[in-house]
Amino acid sequence: MLFKICKSGMVCFISLLVLTFLCPTQLEAQQKIRYANKPVKIIQWINGTFAQGKTPPFSFVYDGKESESFLRAWSYSSQKLVSDEANVVKYRFTYESKQAGLRIDCDVDGYTDYDAVKWVLHFTNIGSGDSKIISSVNVIDMDFEYANRGDFILHSAEGNHISKADFHPRSTVLTKGKTIQHMPEGGRSSETAFPFFNIESPSDQGFMFAIGWSGTWVSDFVQNTDNSISIRSGMKRFESYLKTGETIRTPSMCLLFWNSKNRIDGHNKFRRFVLAHQSRKIDGEFAKYPLSSGFNYRDPAPCTEYSCLTEDYAIAMIRRYTQFGLIPEVYWLDAGWYTGAADFETDQTWANTVGNWTVDKSRFPGGLKPIADEAHKVGAKFMVWFEPERVIEGTQWAVEHPEWMLRLPDSHLHGWLLFDLGNPEARKWMTQWIIDMIRENGIDYYRQDFNMRPDAYWEANDEPGRIGMKEVRHIEGLYTFWDDLMAEFPELLIDNCASGGRRLDLETISRSAPLWRSDYYHYDDPDGYQGHTYGLNFFLPLHGTGILQTDSYSFRSSISSALIYNWKITDKNVSYIDMQNCLKEYAEVRPYFYEDYYPLVGIEDLTRDDIWLAYQMHRPSDESGIIVAFRREKSEDNSLVVQLGGVQADKSYKVINKDDENFTLVKTGKELSEGFKLSIEQPKGSLLLHYEIIK
Repeated sequence: MLFKICKSGMVCFISLLVLTFLCPTQLEAQQKIRYANKPVKIIQWINGTFAQGKTPPFSFVYDGKESESFLRAWSYSSQKLVSDEANVVKYRFTYESKQAGLRIDCDVDGYTDYDAVKWVLHFTNIGSGDSKIISSVNVIDMDFEYANRGDFILHSAEGNHISKADFHPRSTVLTKGKTIQHMPEGGRSSETAFPFFNIESPSDQGFMFAIGWSGTWVSDFVQNTDNSISIRSGMKRFESYLKTGETIRTPSMCLLFWNSKNRIDGHNKFRRFVLAHQSRKIDGEFAKYPLSSGFNYRDPAPCTEYSCLTEDYAIAMIRRYTQFGLIPEVYWLDAGWYTGAADFETDQTWANTVGNWTVDKSRFPGGLKPIADEAHKVGAKFMVWFEPERVIEGTQWAVEHPEWMLRLPDSHLHGWLLFDLGNPEARKWMTQWIIDMIRENGIDYYRQDFNMRPDAYWEANDEPGRIGMKEVRHIEGLYTFWDDLMAEFPELLIDNCASGGRRLDLETISRSAPLWRSDYYHYDDPDGYQGHTYGLNFFLPLHGTGILQTDSYSFRSSISSALIYNWKITDKNVSYIDMQNCLKEYAEVRPYFYEDYYPLVGIEDLTRDDIWLAYQMHRPSDESGIIVAFRREKSEDNSLVVQLGGVQADKSYKVINKDDENFTLVKTGKELSEGFKLSIEQPKGSLLLHYEIIK
């Protein structure tokens, strides 16, 4: 039997018997048909899905009419664009009506090495006056039908709640006719909801689905029949006309098709796709995000962040870390370095002085460059925190450019302003300001935070008849701002923070990474950090968090592809030898976090303190990997049986305990995959195993 992807209401399922009687020209018209359980050929998929005369995989309402009723009658053109990236094909499909005064350009990228496709729409008013109202824009509006009947399972993750449950994995069995809706809160793309999904069909195949939009998106999933599912997704709020010559972009949508009896294979295919095609590249190569350290964070109490830091002390910390062989790849200067932020004598803090983007010369008389120079001397980079979108009333930017600030009427947040990134003049001014700050202060990497909910500001400042336009322009401005920074500084890395990981989506991860993925404030709760790693790894290979302790249980709870260590080397109760041992261990295991991921304990409540948590990172290229396991404080079980993924059943593997390298085991891949016993004798204990194939 065959399945195809089609629009709601169209005939979607055709038997092989019927196809036998189709002539070649008829067969050509059925380009969306796929054999079940065989890989999708992405170029054929694109050409069939966006073919002339076909209803495209998106929809909208124009002047009160559904696009499906008129779009196929519009002028259509297709163009293959030049691609400068290997294994990527690019197309532009255009739908235009001079009578309606509207053109839609659909830019499509096909990834032939990963069976993936991504597209974004641009609407342009080509008429002589204001367009009619455009609304209900679903950038994806598709039905997926499969050969087998049965359950469809939607695999997703929690967004960021600033909680122990951040990024908690979830699986939902869909019910026929019942819509499951996912939508973030507050105008940041991963606050409470997460724009990455895996849809598992009853046919041993499925697809990953990702959204690129750093504002508020909405996605609806519904099972139509025993063997079909529909997806619709776009902006939450958009109902606007366009002015003459005006163009807007939409969210981007991405599908990656997978074929396997194990849906984790789809997740791993997507992780590799992200590294290959949706992450920052420098000189054409994947950019590794760093191992970082700070400058005795929050030292001394009650100082917050770096509001009490001085130039001399920062330099002394670099030299002190160098003395003990603890040099990071990046020295990270977080909030509090700017004018007015020194809160140890006043009620001004790092949080209520954003908008003063000049260096506090009383603490840093030479600016930040002497600190950067010292970091560079020891072979490290220098990263600095900014929060340019949130501006406090009375600060420099608010006073000098009140016309660029979006305000809320009658709000308890009346002192908080949103910088209008949707204003091209304002955006260009801000871009140049940040460029000058980076250059003058020797900054290598740029950290951008965003500690506010922008949706209310957008809504309050939309023009009449232009619902959603402020959001569109702000998000477009954000992408342009980041792209301009990277064009100016080709080796720049951007750390994306929004109260932790509250602005993660397909567009931001291609430009940045979350080095501080959650503001979960219990910094002494390693169980929460374990859960964050466990959940995020299903979808994203690039993320990091902090570590304040050096014991194995805490340290291993924080490790991932990036890490910041906030150890206070001036604390007489800590050991620099312990710190060195932690960094040595991290150097050994870190490469595996870019490889395939296998969760080993399911997705039950990961916040409990009476469970085990365990996962595996596997490198297919040399058949090696690691197992990281934790027995939590109230767990009564001193062992756990797990089933490893990725190993070859007929091969033998040597397993080494990193806490006792004299203790090794030899197991076949069959034994490891069918049931391998992990043991931790004491509660609140950890286990780190390394395995490699015996050749």
